[in-house]
Amino acid sequence: MRVTFASESVTESHPDKVWDTLSDSVFDAALMLDPKARVACETLVSENLTVLTREVSDVVLNNLDNATIAPQAIRDTSYTVDEGGFCADTCKVEVYMKPQSPDISQGVSAGQELY
Repeated sequence: MRVTFASESVTESHPDKVWDTLSDSVFDAALMLDPKARVACETLVSENLTVLTREVSDVVLNNLDNATIAPQAIRDTSYTVDEGGFCADTCKVEVYMKPQSPDISQGVSAGQELY
């Protein structure tokens, strides 16, 4: 039997890392507000535009500092000079956030009972 192993690795400033860092920053901020927070976050990054879509638990919904989280995460990935069309200080950030769907919440809660 032949086995094939595939792996992807990208450099620190690769856009994939920016997206991951942004989503992780949202999650970290939510956990600081509520250690039991539930967060689903998708991130899209384009030329001087960041779009964050989130589904979060109620405690987190209106308490995340969206104006600070995304630019700081972008700075953390070294995008601080507007040479390539993407910079922490000039990037437009759009956030679309809503409460976690009751169906997803119920499924997550039921799944936790197994552990």
